[in-house]
Amino acid sequence: MPAYQTLTVEISGRVAVVTFRRADQLNAMNRLMQGEITGAFEALSGDDGVGAIVVTGEGRGFMAGADIKEYAAQTAAEFDAFQAAGTRMYAAIENNRKPVIAAVNGFALGGGMELVLCCDIVIANQFAKLGLPEIKLGLIPGGGGTQRSVQKLGRNRANLLLMTGAIVPASEFIDAGLVNEVVDVERLMPRALELAEMIAAEPAAAIEGLKALTAHAVSGDLADGLAMERDILGGLYRSEIGQQRVKAFAEKSAARAKVAQ
Repeated sequence: MPAYQTLTVEISGRVAVVTFRRADQLNAMNRLMQGEITGAFEALSGDDGVGAIVVTGEGRGFMAGADIKEYAAQTAAEFDAFQAAGTRMYAAIENNRKPVIAAVNGFALGGGMELVLCCDIVIANQFAKLGLPEIKLGLIPGGGGTQRSVQKLGRNRANLLLMTGAIVPASEFIDAGLVNEVVDVERLMPRALELAEMIAAEPAAAIEGLKALTAHAVSGDLADGLAMERDILGGLYRSEIGQQRVKAFAEKSAARAKVAQ
């Protein structure tokens, strides 16, 4: 991995941890950071030694949106380029071959919440807050927030969030299904790493297939999704690890049945 200025990437076993390192700015995203996030996640997607990714922030913020000081100084052309580059950045997370677990340690606002919306599993601490407050600047989200919030929260919940700019405790997103768990501060990274290690220990092809299938289920055609499911399952069943695990399970079941007789 190259040396980054705004984040770090640490790999232990088959788990990578991406940590945003602009704590003095609540990890607000500038152009450099945007490019480094894209580069890091694209590299991890292609790394066969990595089975799962945890993303978190240093300090009190997960990511407090775009760096408004830089944002305000952009020309119209620079603004358009920043938005276009953002599309690639969010895709590098959402379409990553590896499951991405967000460990939300504080504020995830604007682009920070849009990044959370791209993740596959979300764990937050009890002080974490999320929101899409762009309306307070007379703007709207530009990193997919209007679309992914509806997909993951439902239209009415998304409307309330988008139209009021409310900043909401992470615990309020559990019932909506966006946040999987809220844990104490000291449990945040251990829990995220525990899940990442559990996932990374499973066959990579099966995990990648599951991620693709659940993504397809959100917006794809059901018949296409079912066909895709059959194709992936057939390949996994025929794979060496699939055959080994199925046969081992069958042998254990047979042994238990003999003992029970």
